[in-house]
Amino acid sequence: MTLDFIANNWYLFVALAVVLAALIMDPIRQHASGVRKVSPLEMPQVLRDGGVVVDVSEGGDYKKGHIPKALHMTLKTMRAGLGKLEKQKKKVVVLVCQAGNKAPAAARYLLKNGFENVYVLAGGMMAWQKENLPVEKG
Repeated sequence: MTLDFIANNWYLFVALAVVLAALIMDPIRQHASGVRKVSPLEMPQVLRDGGVVVDVSEGGDYKKGHIPKALHMTLKTMRAGLGKLEKQKKKVVVLVCQAGNKAPAAARYLLKNGFENVYVLAGGMMAWQKENLPVEKG
């Protein structure tokens, strides 16, 4: 009877395997790439000894709201202006974007270019604002 159920609903088991693989692979891929995530509430602890927050959001999203004192560098401008961050190579760099989906690419780029302490804000500005943390506009 159980085998009949599996045979008749094989597509459900394939979908379950795909979902489980996706859930397992994301943390493994992040660990292998060296990109570490930090929650909005953990950020002050990570930055306690100095460091910089870099917002990699596009201009419109950055103007709508960003973390106070965050530098603004899109992925494109980061590649062209990496020298602006050279002083931070050994310090903590926390990358932020709107939802947390662009910052990991920027983090991998910085790690490939010799930066040692690179973090991504988990959930991006959406998570930051959800915690009612300070936001600057403009």
